[in-house]
Amino acid sequence: MLETRLDTGERRVYGPEHNAFRESVRKLFDRELIPNLDRFEEEGLVSRDFWRACGDNGLLCPTVPEEYGGLGLDFGYNAVVNEELAYAGSSAGITLQSDIVADYILSYGSEEQKQKYLPKMISGELITAIAMTEPGAGSDLQGVRTTAKRDGNHYVISGSKTYITNGQNADLIIVVAKTDPDKGAKGTSLILVEAGTEGFARGRNLDKIGQNSADTSELFFEDVRVPMTNCLGEENKGFIYLMSQLPQERLGIAISAQAGAQRAFDEAVKFVKERKAFGKTVFDFQNTKFQLATMKTELQVGWAQIDWGLKRLLEGKLTAAEASAAKLWHTEMQGRVVDEALQLHGGAGYMNEYPIARMWRDARVQRIYGGTSEIMREVISRTI
Repeated sequence: MLETRLDTGERRVYGPEHNAFRESVRKLFDRELIPNLDRFEEEGLVSRDFWRACGDNGLLCPTVPEEYGGLGLDFGYNAVVNEELAYAGSSAGITLQSDIVADYILSYGSEEQKQKYLPKMISGELITAIAMTEPGAGSDLQGVRTTAKRDGNHYVISGSKTYITNGQNADLIIVVAKTDPDKGAKGTSLILVEAGTEGFARGRNLDKIGQNSADTSELFFEDVRVPMTNCLGEENKGFIYLMSQLPQERLGIAISAQAGAQRAFDEAVKFVKERKAFGKTVFDFQNTKFQLATMKTELQVGWAQIDWGLKRLLEGKLTAAEASAAKLWHTEMQGRVVDEALQLHGGAGYMNEYPIARMWRDARVQRIYGGTSEIMREVISRTI
């Protein structure tokens, strides 16, 4: 069990049902996640037992309607899971499944695809990934080189992907591929590929700076044949679909960044109040108090922004620029807070036995995936 809890007492974006759900999330994490955090880090992925436990307790894809086995709830429940997962210090890929992949299938999938995949995603039996990034195409999705060529009533997929979250565990992958390379971005489609399909192969579990328990892989597609019915939505509409889903994805990252920053601050406060130096606690030094005051101020502003953004999303009003601004500000703020929290730990902060070390490592990629800070500024600037 965590020694500290995320304080949500003064927030108004959540109702009593959300708060009750949060308690069930905490109980599950205390039982299934916290005792296994170190093991997941060492093994480089989160066990399927944890996925199934999340499914059994209603944590996976809570927004999916009841007709597909879901709870039919609002995104606020996803946000609760995001906050508690980040505060726990875990990089498990369950949020990718719930916040991103489930919505792609729900929004663009055929009835057959929804019936086939969503119930197993909700139960945790099926783990999913979305394969966008390539060795030569990161933020620039128009530069995707993976192709899906028609051959009768099949697509033949060829190409490679990298930095794919859930790559080692994934049973189903949404592959971003060019179905009409001559059309550039307008020739992009989303194709469903099951892991056992001939020609599909996983590369190594990539060796990262942080987020070690988030399995992140190379994926290879060598003349992978799938039925044309595996196209998610309409052919050549993939780029539009990707752009439509980005606001929710980016707000989700902002939420995780905010909760991660809060945990780092709480760890720093705890440490400096216990640590003695020159006959008094480190907390008693004016510099420590001023640094903590600055961090607390940023966190206060951050929570107000998160709740505003979440309310906008629930009302269907959150714009791409607003979500980009949230991701930009919160991930950059997380970087500042986590770094300062480590500094306040002194030499202990550089030791892996202290949680702050993992938080510092894990936070760095937040400014990169889901759209780099530079891309966020580009998106925002277009609205000025």
